[in-house]
Amino acid sequence: MPQFFQNKKILLLLFGTIFLVALISFSLRDRDNATLPEQMIKDAVGFGHSLVSKPMNFVTDVFVNINDLLNTYDENERLKARLDEFAVLDANLKEAQSENEKLRAVVEKTEGLSDYESIQATVIARNPDQWEEKIILDKGSTHGVEVNMAVQTATGLVGKVVLVTPFTSEVELLFTNNPNYRVSSMVLSENQEVYGLIEGYDVERGELMMKRIDSSSTIKEGEQVVSSGLGGIFPRGILIGDVTEVTTDDFGLTKMAYIKPAANFSLLDHVIIAKRSVTTIDGYDGDNTNKDLTNETDEEGES
Repeated sequence: MPQFFQNKKILLLLFGTIFLVALISFSLRDRDNATLPEQMIKDAVGFGHSLVSKPMNFVTDVFVNINDLLNTYDENERLKARLDEFAVLDANLKEAQSENEKLRAVVEKTEGLSDYESIQATVIARNPDQWEEKIILDKGSTHGVEVNMAVQTATGLVGKVVLVTPFTSEVELLFTNNPNYRVSSMVLSENQEVYGLIEGYDVERGELMMKRIDSSSTIKEGEQVVSSGLGGIFPRGILIGDVTEVTTDDFGLTKMAYIKPAANFSLLDHVIIAKRSVTTIDGYDGDNTNKDLTNETDEEGES
């Protein structure tokens, strides 16, 4: 009996081996359709693979998305930093362009000066309490600057030097409240040169006042006003501004004109100091309003 069972096991092993070899040979054939056992096995394996792969893919996608988000954040921060750099560079470029244009204007202006030597200077200080009255320049007596020298920008007259140190100078502007501050000036009219004095300014209008104009003279709005050079301090021909309105003075004996300054007094940075080749006159205007201004030689008074 034991021998029978032993032979039976051998027979089962043999038949199993033959069946397995047959299945293998059958599966290796070129077929269009899988057998039912193959379909069952493949479907079971595929289902198991899906159960494992989908959660793994989901977790992998989550980590990939987080990594991409972190990379995007870092890249965004770098781009923001670059944008800030570009903003600074753009501001520096605009400032350099503005500075270049102003310096070119100053150079072009000084190249056309024939009556005096020009000294280029930069505004280094401005007292808030006297913002419209005085400025401090970075040129002094060691650079040839002297008291009563005229100061202008590339666009027009701004004032004169009233105090000098070895390395700095103080300029009193045309907008000063000093009652003794006068500038001998003239209107470039169509038919004649009309003379007068720049004396003070109107705070509300923000304009200079040109007084002592002959009542018989004809002045029109828009005509230019320049320095006459008769006072001995300011050279002749420096642009002061344009006429905006013409009225009579308080006594009705002479005319008065409001002048819009050519120079921008609120943005003074680069200026030109005019060193005249002739001797300047430290004069003071008298109270004689009937004096012939065309023969005046000491119009600009100093406080």
